[in-house]
Formats: sequence, structure tokens, C-alpha cells
Amino acid sequence: MEIFADFSIKEVVTSFMVLFAVIDIIGSVPIVVTLQQKFGQIEAGRASITAGIIMMVFLFVGNNILKLIGVDVNSFAIAGAFVIFVIALEMILGIEIHKTTEVKAASIVPIAFPLVAGAGTLTTTLSLRAEFHDINIIFGIILNTIFVYLVLKSAKWLEKKMGEATLAVLQKVFGIILLAISIKLFTANFAQLVKTYINF
Repeated sequence: MEIFADFSIKEVVTSFMVLFAVIDIIGSVPIVVTLQQKFGQIEAGRASITAGIIMMVFLFVGNNILKLIGVDVNSFAIAGAFVIFVIALEMILGIEIHKTTEVKAASIVPIAFPLVAGAGTLTTTLSLRAEFHDINIIFGIILNTIFVYLVLKSAKWLEKKMGEATLAVLQKVFGIILLAISIKLFTANFAQLVKTYINF
């Protein structure tokens, strides 16, 4: 099929890793456990599928929204790189720049949005489109949706087995990866913008 002509394992893995780092579902295990204690059993399937749908919709509709407001993909990708950079700093330094864990409802609202498919994730999803083919980003979203489901289903078990120290180390490791990705995203799209304006 023609849709699979642009399929690339490398792009799928990179898309998965970028979104995985931004979503940071492993680092959110303590939050998920707290939600379970407050509101009872979380509907893992419903929450993860909803998050996946939100990301998919934004991947395709987000570009039209940008055109409507007169912003090109490269400029948005640069803005996305700054958002990813800030998220990475939060993860590495353990600071809170713009992050809320306040919960007013259970399941879909706090889990699917904004915990999984929040502003950072949606920005990243559209930013990836400036570098990778849609089919590979879709697979990256699907893989993350599956992973989110597995984590939500086994959150209590993961917290007991991994412990706070391991979770903290994982958070910092993915923060560093995310920082490098944000810099690459910025430089690649900035170069493209400069090239466009020079040619113009």
C-alpha cells in the first residue's frame, strides 16, 4: 500500500521515544496511584484510547489550525522545541515551571487529558510532523497508547517494584534525552526557516 511507502523503523522508534519522554507516564506513576486511591479503579483502556485519539486528531487537524492562524509548521516546531526544552528542565532539575497535578475528576479528564495528552504532548506531536512522515508518527502514538495502558493497569505494582529512587533516575535520564531532542528540533527547523527566508 502507498501509505506504507514512507514507513521507517527508525522514525517510528524516534517518534515513540520522543512522545514517551514527553508523556513521562513512568514518572507519573505516583500521580496515577494517588488518583486510584481518591477515585477508585481507573479505566485504563478508556483513558489510554482517549489520549491516543486526541493525539491522532491533533496530528492531522492541528496543521489546519496553524494555517487558519497563519503560522507555518517550522515556526510551530520551534515553539514546540521550547516547550519540550522546559519539560526536559523540569524532569532533570526536579523543578516545577508549568505543571499541575490538581485533579477534580477521575479517569479520562485527569489521565487522558492533561496527564497523557497534555499541551506538551500535543505540541510535540505536531512538531514531529515537521521532521517525520505521518505513518511513522501514528505508529509512535499507537505504541505509546499501548504502553500507557499497560502502565495504568499495573501502576501500583510498578510503584512497589521500582521505588521512588528508580523513578527519579528514569525521569532524569529521559529528561536528558528530551533536552537533546529539543535542541535538534530547534536547530533543524530554524535552519529550514532561514533557508526559506533566504530563498524568498
